[in-house]
Amino acid sequence: MLYQALRRFGQKLVRRHTLEQYVAKISTAGRLSTLDIVALGVVNTVGAGVYVLAGEVASDKAGPSIVICFLVAALSSVLAALCYAEFSARVPHSASAYLYNYVTVGEVWAFITGWNLILSYVTGAASVARAWSLAFDNLIGNQISQTLHESIPLNIPHVFAEYPDFFAMGLMLLFTGLLAVRASEFVLVTTVFTVVNVLVLGFVIISGFLKGKLHNWRLTEEDYIMTMFRLNDTSPLGPLGYGGFVPFGFQGILRGAATCFYAFTGFDSVVTIAEEAQNLQRSVPMGIVISVFICFLVYFGVSSALTLMVPYYQLQPGSPLPEAFLHIGWAPARYVVAIGALCALSTSILDSMFLLRWMTFVMADDGLLFGVLARIDSKTSIPIVATVVSGIITALMTSFFRLTDLVDLMSFGTLLTYSLVAICILIVRYQPELNDEENEAEAQEENGPAAEKLTLWRLFCPGSSTPTPLSGRVVYVCFSLLALLLLLLCLVLVQWPVLLLFENPLLIIVVVLLLILITGITGVIWRQPQSPTLLYFKVPALPFLPIMSVFMNVYLMMQLTLGTWALFGVWMLIGFAIYFGYGIHHREGERESQVGSALSAQSPMWGLIS
Repeated sequence: MLYQALRRFGQKLVRRHTLEQYVAKISTAGRLSTLDIVALGVVNTVGAGVYVLAGEVASDKAGPSIVICFLVAALSSVLAALCYAEFSARVPHSASAYLYNYVTVGEVWAFITGWNLILSYVTGAASVARAWSLAFDNLIGNQISQTLHESIPLNIPHVFAEYPDFFAMGLMLLFTGLLAVRASEFVLVTTVFTVVNVLVLGFVIISGFLKGKLHNWRLTEEDYIMTMFRLNDTSPLGPLGYGGFVPFGFQGILRGAATCFYAFTGFDSVVTIAEEAQNLQRSVPMGIVISVFICFLVYFGVSSALTLMVPYYQLQPGSPLPEAFLHIGWAPARYVVAIGALCALSTSILDSMFLLRWMTFVMADDGLLFGVLARIDSKTSIPIVATVVSGIITALMTSFFRLTDLVDLMSFGTLLTYSLVAICILIVRYQPELNDEENEAEAQEENGPAAEKLTLWRLFCPGSSTPTPLSGRVVYVCFSLLALLLLLLCLVLVQWPVLLLFENPLLIIVVVLLLILITGITGVIWRQPQSPTLLYFKVPALPFLPIMSVFMNVYLMMQLTLGTWALFGVWMLIGFAIYFGYGIHHREGERESQVGSALSAQSPMWGLIS
C-alpha cells in the first residue's frame, strides 16, 4: 500500500507535457525579426551590469582584473547559451526553459526551473530599479539617500539595506502600471533605447581610452597613501589589496566572476519571447549567440575604460560611470552619461517585468501556481493579476534589500537554471524518441525481461546506433553520479584553493581520484548512442560542453556568500510549499478540466525511481 502511494507520488513528480499539448495553448504571432530579438537580448542584458556592477566589483573584489571576471563569466554564459540555442531549436515557444524541462524530464524539474526564472526576473527588475534610484540620487547630491537614512534607518545588518528605498519602490510600482503596453510597441521602445544606450556606452569607452592612464592598472601602496593625503578624508577609499592589476588575487577574480555573471543573465529572455519570432529555428539561436558576444565586448570595453580613468579604490557604489567623468574633469559629460544610464535602466526594468509577468502567467495557466494569476483582462488581453502581484513583490524587494544582495541572488538563481538546462540537453540527446521508447517497451513485454541486459561490455559498446531505454537509463544514473562528484570537486576547490592543494598530499590524492572518476563516467556517457533527430542547431562536443557548463556554474555558485545561499533557501522553501501544497494536486485537476485528455507521459527518470 505504501509502495503504491509512493509510486503514484513519484509519477506525479515526473509527469510531462507533450509539445503538441502546449502548442495548443499558444498562438504564434511571428512579429519579431532577428534584429529585434538581438536588440531585446542586448537591452535586457546591458543594464545594471554595466552602469553599476562594474564599480561594485572593481572597487573591492577584483580591481582592474574585472576584465578577466567578465571574460570568465562570458565563457560560462557562452556554454549556457549553446544549450539554450539547442533547446530553442527543439521547443521554439515562449517560456521554453520552463517548457523544455516539462517536456523532457518532468514536472518537478519544470517547477524548479520556472520558480528560479521568476526569482531571476524579480531580482533583476529590483536590482535595476535600485540602480536607477542610486543614479538619480547621485545627480541631485544624494539627498534622497541621506534623508531616508536619517529618517528611517534599518538596523538589521547583513539582512536588509541600511534604509528602505521608497523612491525605488515607487518607481517599481510606476513601471508596473506601464506594463499595459503590447509586445509590438514594447519592442519599438526597447529598440530605440538600445540605440541610445549603445551610443552612450561607445562614448564612455572611447573617452576612457583617450583620457585613461595605464598607470591605474599598476597602482602601489605609495599611490594609495598619496591619494589619502590628497583627498584629506573628503572621500572614502576602498581597500588597496595587493595593488597592481590583480589586487585581490585569484580568489578575487572568482568572486568577481560569480557576481559578474549577473551581467549576462539577459540572453535567456530571447528564448522566453521565442513565439514572437518570424523564423523560430534560425532567429533565436542567432539572437542568443550574438547577444552574448555583443554584451561581452561592451562590458570588456566599459570596465577597461572605467578602471583606466579612475583608480579602483576610488570607485564609489551607485553611479561610477558619471562620477568617472567628474574625476577626469569632464563635468558636462557626467550628465549626458547619467541620462543615458537612466534610459537604459528604465528599459531594462520594463523588460524584466514583462518577462516576469509572462512566466508567472504560464505557470499559473499550467496549474503550478495559483489559478487567479492566469486571469486575463477581457479589454487589454493582459494578465492583470499576475502583473500587479509580481510588481508588488518586486517593489518590496527593491525597497528593503541591498543592490549587492539582489545581484548575487539573481546570479545564484540564474546559475542554477542554466545548470538545469545543460543537464536537460545532456539527458535528452541520449534518450530514445517517445515512439521508439514505447515500441521498445512492447518488445520487452513480448520477449520477457531479459530482452535487454546491462553488462560491463555494453557500458562502453552499447551495440546500437540509436538510443534505447537501457542506454537512456545508463545516462541518467551516470550523470547522477557525475553531478555528485562535480559537487564534491567544487567544494574541495573552493575550500582549498589550487595553490594550497600542492601543500597537502591528501588533498592532491582526493582531487586526482575525483578527476579520474569524473573522466571515467564521462567516457561511459560519451559511448552511449545519441538521438538522430535533425535540428537546426545542436550543442557540439557532447557530453563535454554541458558537463563543463554545469561545473563552471556550480563553482561560481559556491563563490557567493552564505547570506545569498540562505536567501535562496528561503525562496525555494516558499516555492516547494506552493508546489506540494497546491500545484502538485491542482495541476492534475487543471489538466483534466482545461485540456481534456492530457498526456502525462511517463518520464524516463521514472525508471530509476520504480
